[in-house]
Amino acid sequence: MLNIGVAGASGRGGRVVFVGSYTSSPSAGHGLDVATCAGGPALRLDHTVPGVPDASWFAFSADRKVLYSTNEAEPVGSVTALSLRDPARPAVLNKQTSRGSAPTHLSVHPSGRYLLTANYGDGTVVVHPILAGGKLGESTDLVKHTGSERDAHAHQVVTDPSGRWVLAVDLGADSVYVYRLDLTSGKLALHEQVRLPSGAGPRHLAFHPNGRVAYVLGELRPEITVASWDPGSGKLTPGKVVPTVAAGAPGPNYPGEIATSGDGRFVYASNRGENTIAAFATGQGGHDLKRLGDNASSGGDWPRHFTLDPSERWVYVSNQRSGAVTWLPRDPRTGLLGAPRGSLAVPSVATVLFR
Repeated sequence: MLNIGVAGASGRGGRVVFVGSYTSSPSAGHGLDVATCAGGPALRLDHTVPGVPDASWFAFSADRKVLYSTNEAEPVGSVTALSLRDPARPAVLNKQTSRGSAPTHLSVHPSGRYLLTANYGDGTVVVHPILAGGKLGESTDLVKHTGSERDAHAHQVVTDPSGRWVLAVDLGADSVYVYRLDLTSGKLALHEQVRLPSGAGPRHLAFHPNGRVAYVLGELRPEITVASWDPGSGKLTPGKVVPTVAAGAPGPNYPGEIATSGDGRFVYASNRGENTIAAFATGQGGHDLKRLGDNASSGGDWPRHFTLDPSERWVYVSNQRSGAVTWLPRDPRTGLLGAPRGSLAVPSVATVLFR
């Protein structure tokens, strides 16, 4: 039986939750919505923040006082900085061009000094300095990937747990790029390009909490590559490949997101097509993955993104095509997910982030 709790609350009005959606899609979303979660897992939409179109990914500043959002536009996108002086009322500070097409992911370097953004449309990664108060300065660098068989499509850029290395995952180049970031100049220097098998289409990676293993999620093939990570040398070594769907499962399937539990015992991945969330148990210090029974229904169509709430007792899924955020109970002891317990209508929803 699932051991179910409720999402934690902060403040009298409940925990603040940011919901991003595509405003340029046929079923137009709102961009950035502020929701609350209080007294249980259900989300309630409060209001839309104007001036944040195509909000497909969010990240907090190092002090969590500023929210950054992609604006996933073509042919040139942008990134927006918003003050969270009042978390329930984000206020736009400023906006900068992403210098590339369709910025799909961003993250804040642990130094707190730079915002890193991946432009999916043209396979570039851009660096913006974070100024006093959280505003974004003009970019300090732009690096471009090149695919040998397909056009490059940078899909994610993150810093490893040691804070020494920046990793960019490129779906079109079938590669993970490892960079050094010069904290004085804001320039990226390529350290290593790790090539995965042709057609793997890596989309996102997630690190095990021990900082020694990275799970690389393929989008073009429903699989996870378990890779050893050496933070001292910046060396990523691909290893075991684990399917995210059962053998013989109808396709096609295009995985969307991957995440680890805080204790490192479990890994989760979404499957767009089958419309499920797969759960895996880890072993051997994170180097082994074993899928836990049948995949759980996402409760909607095209689970682009999901996140564990702060209590890690609920998983919130952004079902893009059906325009619904659903919440699934999670048992922290077994790692198993239950059937969806509720949903919130958000057209073309892309992502959810808890404050």
